[in-house]
Amino acid sequence: MSKFCVAGFGEVMLRLCPPGKKRFAQTLPGTLEATYGGGEANVCASVAMLGARSRYLTALPDNPVARAFAAQLAGLGCDVSQIHYDKVGRMGVYYAEHGSNMRGSNVIYDRDGSTVSLLPPDAYDFDAMLDGVTNLHLTGITPSLTRNAYEATLAMAKKAAERGISVSVDLNYRKKLWNWEPGTAKNQLAGRCMAQIVPFADVIIGNEEDASDVFGISAENTSIEAGKLNIDGYREVAAKLAAKFPRAKFVAITLRESISADHNNWGGMLYDCAGRQAHFAPLDAEGNYSPYAIRNIVDRFGGGDSFCAGLLYALNSEKFSAPATAIRFAVAASALKHTIPGDYNYSSAAEVESLMNGSTSGRVKR
Repeated sequence: MSKFCVAGFGEVMLRLCPPGKKRFAQTLPGTLEATYGGGEANVCASVAMLGARSRYLTALPDNPVARAFAAQLAGLGCDVSQIHYDKVGRMGVYYAEHGSNMRGSNVIYDRDGSTVSLLPPDAYDFDAMLDGVTNLHLTGITPSLTRNAYEATLAMAKKAAERGISVSVDLNYRKKLWNWEPGTAKNQLAGRCMAQIVPFADVIIGNEEDASDVFGISAENTSIEAGKLNIDGYREVAAKLAAKFPRAKFVAITLRESISADHNNWGGMLYDCAGRQAHFAPLDAEGNYSPYAIRNIVDRFGGGDSFCAGLLYALNSEKFSAPATAIRFAVAASALKHTIPGDYNYSSAAEVESLMNGSTSGRVKR
């Protein structure tokens, strides 16, 4: 684990939320809670808090708000020495309104003109950014911003592969993004671009919708809107992704059944491409898939990112690296994230292991 260092490249944003589960119309004019969030940054923060090395790679404007983000991330133990500061662009913003019961959560993006979205690949020193890195984590979010952001992500993936760095890619399809090529359907643009990036992936990660939205690979008899998943169908989804992208060693899929905004059933699957074996978690005493029933959700934003962080941490550890164990660790880590406000998963490896081993009572530790 000491040599393990995961770097994430992407865009981080200022996150602004009404307190509690209020709506914007109830809060504004008034005070919004300000934190930071972004898929790749969330992974790096979580990996650091699990106790491993991480490095966050991005481009930001050189101003106090961006510097405050870097200081916060550094305080969590993440290396921010290779962040590229530029005079061009701004820090993006996203407004998040938490849902409740039958009212879903809502996100409003204000990220046009962000520094990452404006800079071309040659603005970055990829060799310096990747020096000492063993794992590079990318997502489908950053390429969705602009052609420049897509080309920079692709160039980063190629450079990592050339240097023998393991690459993980979270498909992370966002329906409100992928607007940068007028006249092209969003899912078609996503499919075309991600088909260039994912071939470099050693680990492919997605949720129950991503493979369908991006590559048209779906599980039969599944209704995402109704919160009903054909769990066994995702074995075939993973097998098809593995066949399409033969470099991949693992395909991981998070399995979310959305009963309401406050109650989700949560689990995951890790497909071992070489062994063609799917491992599900969590399991009941008889070894059958039995998802965590997460009620009274505090904050589900960043749940998938905490899964990615947990999976990468586990696969690169001695204790949790077996596929069946790694998926248990990843799912437990992401289940804990649903109890924590903000995008980051402030959970330790010991806390994750405790949940893995069945400690779900939430008792006070004295």
